Amino acid sequence: MAEMKDVFGQEPHPVEDDLYKEPMRKRRKSDRDQRFRAFPSVEQSALKEYEKLESRTRRVLSNTYQKLIQSVFLDDSIPNGVKYLINRLLALIEKPTVDPIYIGLFGSTGAGKSSLINAIIQQAMFLPVSGESICTSCIVQVSSGCCAQYEAKIHLLSDQEWREELKNLTKLLHRTEELGREEADAWNRDEAVEEATWKLQMIYGNGAESKNYEELLRAKPKRKIPTSRVITLKAEEAEELSIKLDPYIRTQRRDWDGEATEMHIWPLIKHVEVTLPKSDLIPEGVVLVDIPGTGDFNSKRDEMWKKTIDKCSVIWVISDIERVSGGRAHEDLLNESIKACQRGFCGDVALVVTKTDKLHLPEYLRYCAGFTGMWASQAIQSQREAVLERNEMIKLQRTRILKEKLKRKLPADFKVLEASDLVYTVSAQEYWQQALLTEEETEIPKLREYVRKRLLDKKRRTVTKYVTEAFGLLLLTDSFSSTQNLPNEHLHTSVLRRFAEEKVELLEKAIGQCFACMEQPLQEGVRTARTSYRCILRACLVRSKGNQGFHQTLKAVCLKNGIYASRTLARIDLNEALTQPIYDQIDPVFGSIFRTGKPTGSALMPHIDAFKHSLQEKMIEIGIRSGWKYDSCKNNFLIQEISAILGGLEGHILRRKRRVYESLTASVQSDLKLCYEEAAQITGKKACERMKDAIRRGVDRQVAEGMFERAQERMQHQFQQLKTGIVEKVKGSIATMLTLALSQGDGLYKELADVGSEYKEMEKLHRSLREVAENARLRKGMQEFLLRASPSKAGPPGTSL
Repeated sequence: MAEMKDVFGQEPHPVEDDLYKEPMRKRRKSDRDQRFRAFPSVEQSALKEYEKLESRTRRVLSNTYQKLIQSVFLDDSIPNGVKYLINRLLALIEKPTVDPIYIGLFGSTGAGKSSLINAIIQQAMFLPVSGESICTSCIVQVSSGCCAQYEAKIHLLSDQEWREELKNLTKLLHRTEELGREEADAWNRDEAVEEATWKLQMIYGNGAESKNYEELLRAKPKRKIPTSRVITLKAEEAEELSIKLDPYIRTQRRDWDGEATEMHIWPLIKHVEVTLPKSDLIPEGVVLVDIPGTGDFNSKRDEMWKKTIDKCSVIWVISDIERVSGGRAHEDLLNESIKACQRGFCGDVALVVTKTDKLHLPEYLRYCAGFTGMWASQAIQSQREAVLERNEMIKLQRTRILKEKLKRKLPADFKVLEASDLVYTVSAQEYWQQALLTEEETEIPKLREYVRKRLLDKKRRTVTKYVTEAFGLLLLTDSFSSTQNLPNEHLHTSVLRRFAEEKVELLEKAIGQCFACMEQPLQEGVRTARTSYRCILRACLVRSKGNQGFHQTLKAVCLKNGIYASRTLARIDLNEALTQPIYDQIDPVFGSIFRTGKPTGSALMPHIDAFKHSLQEKMIEIGIRSGWKYDSCKNNFLIQEISAILGGLEGHILRRKRRVYESLTASVQSDLKLCYEEAAQITGKKACERMKDAIRRGVDRQVAEGMFERAQERMQHQFQQLKTGIVEKVKGSIATMLTLALSQGDGLYKELADVGSEYKEMEKLHRSLREVAENARLRKGMQEFLLRASPSKAGPPGTSL
């Protein structure tokens, strides 16, 4: 076809010219088998069937690809339809088996994240643990693979990223005047000053805190920094790697005087990736992420902290049994996790209560007496029984509280609200000792089972979609060489084009109506923010000890444009706090717009699905009336290809919604930038109080000039941009589909190699999808029957039942 522009005046989806690229090599059978070691035999059988189905499909696609390449290799020009087909084949061949499932373990200092990961992977002291103190100093990702050794990759800040932090650290430590004794003591006790001093001393040695930025740029670090900014450690055994890794990720005490050179670079570490070989407990494709609870002073590390939270499809909020019933830190973690459901990929949040073996029996019995009006339940005869009863009570209480909190923030039909387990009560210590609880009662196996089921379900859905998409592609490929020119082909395509134009207009209107649902809650939120911002700001700037030890922490907040994150204090984010009243109003509606559940007036994806189905139905109708029955393969392919092309929209929307959601805080932060810069310059006597006054005046001025209204407008602008992007992608998809709908008369296709045998094999694979699913259901039913028939496990030795 000479003209490739569509009716909307734009080019269809581009077709790559790199047609002769070699597809990736397939995984060896022995490697594939190792991936299933973490699963019970029943689940292994299902996974092997799905893996075999996927592997055979890739082989068929690869053979087809090679035949097509050979048939066009000597051609001067390749028709665009053939280019499209070849590139779609290559894309399917190289498509990842399953995108990793990131499970974030999100908790504050001493909550037991590392201990929990150690128990899950069956390595008692693999990650450093140390009671109540901070141990893990950065984000650590743990996964399994088919590598022969244990491996860790330590990623460091780039030179530019460290220079940025160095500049801020020296600004924080810079004093322009001599301080009195009291002021000097307060300065030295300031958390931000201690943190900055410690970092500089670790990299450059004692006395570094008194040097300026230029002097430190010329100074030589205590340890040589690799130019690649990646340190790779390998070991044959887990214990060996743990010993090598420990100095890099363990946060040492500030009075530590050891000489391990690895410790000297911990302030430069961005994140760590650990890969275990052939795990019997954690399947390949699952990544456990140890996420610190507060972020980081360094901009890049802090940005990565948020992005890591947002890419997790599951978040476990980790809280030990003694802190779970309250406290700001616990609430902050829950709120951040719920926000991840709004702005990121997270679809499942659970509370994991750790250290649940802790219980003082006399104290608990007295509590029961006070709570129930009697001394205690006669059934409680032992420490074990009390622990189990208390754990069950915690589950019931925290499940109710968490569900109420989720309901306030998320749509009523959000999937996490239907979860059977919102709270887990675990004990890593008892998992190893089993002096009090059985292995099952520690609930470590329950968490592993959750991980396995989630991966198995994702594998099933991914392979089903993959095989179906591949079958459609082979349908078209097989029909190309026999495609005949059909009468009135252009006429039928014109009908479909006009229909698509009308439907795109309706879709654009529907998207606009979805996004218009945000207008009222935004307005209400802005009104609330205007009346409450002074109280919010006062609460953020007041400390229980007055200004003592807060001067430079506040300066750090200003240097980072309203945000300060450290490893020991609660995260401070003035911009987020000021916009929280708006988020309180918009959260349920925002969640409704971006949900994928039941279709409602405010949900976005059902409108896109309805558009897709209407287009497919019209193609079937036109095909029946026009005689496309002679080319049913192509017609079936085009109907399916609409799903494949438009299916990419969901990923685009999920990636963009974070920018939309965070536009409120980004707007406020931008408006207050000059205010923060002014406050950061303040020094001298009573500097802390003067900084607070500067911030208050700056916020007052910006609010009077419409700061919250501007934030509302910017969010609405982001919604408008998202709508425009969706409509443009839909138009491009329609252009591609209409281009493929045209036949040989336009020179779009040419005679291709015979792929009849590949088509027949692919047809068998497609039919076997149902058989594999039925086999999996039968095995699962048999397993459940055997579990019900088996006797229950007794308690650990030495415990009374």
